[in-house]
Amino acid sequence: MADVKPFKALRPKKEYVSKVSCLPYDVINEQEARQMAEDDPLSFMRVIRPEINFPAGYEFKEGEVYEKAASLIDEYVSDGIFKEDKKPCFYIYRQLTLGRIQTGLVGCFAVDDYLSGNIKEHEATRRDKEEDRIRHIDACNANTGLVYLAYKKGRELRRLLEKETAKTPLYDFYTDDGVRHLVWKVSDKAKVKEFSKAASKTGKLYIADGHHRAASAAKVCLKRRAENPEYTGDEEFNYFMAVAFPKQELVIMPYYRVVKDLNGHSPEEFLSKVSESFSISEVPEEFTRSEHEAGAFKSARKGEIAMYLDGKWYRLNVKEEIIRTDPVGILDVNILQENLLGPVLGILDPRSDSRIDFVGGVRGIGELEKRCAEDMRVAFALYPTSMDELMNVADAGLYMPPKSTWFEPKLQSGLFVHRL
Repeated sequence: MADVKPFKALRPKKEYVSKVSCLPYDVINEQEARQMAEDDPLSFMRVIRPEINFPAGYEFKEGEVYEKAASLIDEYVSDGIFKEDKKPCFYIYRQLTLGRIQTGLVGCFAVDDYLSGNIKEHEATRRDKEEDRIRHIDACNANTGLVYLAYKKGRELRRLLEKETAKTPLYDFYTDDGVRHLVWKVSDKAKVKEFSKAASKTGKLYIADGHHRAASAAKVCLKRRAENPEYTGDEEFNYFMAVAFPKQELVIMPYYRVVKDLNGHSPEEFLSKVSESFSISEVPEEFTRSEHEAGAFKSARKGEIAMYLDGKWYRLNVKEEIIRTDPVGILDVNILQENLLGPVLGILDPRSDSRIDFVGGVRGIGELEKRCAEDMRVAFALYPTSMDELMNVADAGLYMPPKSTWFEPKLQSGLFVHRL
């Protein structure tokens, strides 16, 4: 049973929410983050990416960037932009886009459930990225971003969510990408108890996105437990802020790959080496163009990868005899990594190799062609991983290759802050 509890959210006043709200810190680069904050001085991006408050190339003093984030949260409060709810509440977060609706429960989830494996991972984390968020959480004394969770079971919780969302929302606004975001607050004591009981029955929870946020929150918790040996377990630092959605409502988009060079191979040599593991067929230009214009050209089924090289699209069909049958081995992202990116292009660690970059499927294949015209040589479009595949990998205690999933729409940051 999941240990989930309400909390007193520090959050923007209604009139400021659309200005404060921003994308998560890890889905845009520094230049994009700077532009966002420049266009909107109230953007919460200034808190979650505090380096953008300093000139580009600025040499930071020890801890200075994290202290800035903490001071900005205080400014939001002192300037009357944020307020803290007076009693612990649950919050309901709904997103509507392209005819889809996903509705999740926002609350605080126990670090002990994460440490014990009741909240499951599917992706390994990087120590440097963990360290950044550990220092950010510790300095701000708060969780400033939501961990994105999914659950399989939860009929009673979904019934309560549907009933509560029939009421007038606390927030209702659109972001620039056309996504509608709605938030409701559950503050009635009896209803809070109902939600706590229903949420505790969802069983295992799965991290869809936000592995570094969860891992860092757990490390901060362990640090504070060590600093406070008389801790009871009820302190806020024993919990991290997250939103849990039913898996049926979530859609994973593909995560594309672009690579800077052919690892010293000529195009002919490269195609020859690729043919050892894949059958290759060139896509006729007129067919490519018609599909491109319809926004539909992509890898159409599992085991088939679309590759763009020197102005041409190819379909790569993996040879069945080389596919592993374990939960990770069957994933197209793993097939590409083990049979092409690693052995042919020499990208053994895609987490750290500067020759590879990743493009969210929401950008479309036009972005792949654009990157190959600008700074990359070859691109790969992949069939998306499914929620069932994600959960099977997590249940097996395995990890997917990095950048295996792209969830859309993105959760907005700045709607809730959980003070520790």
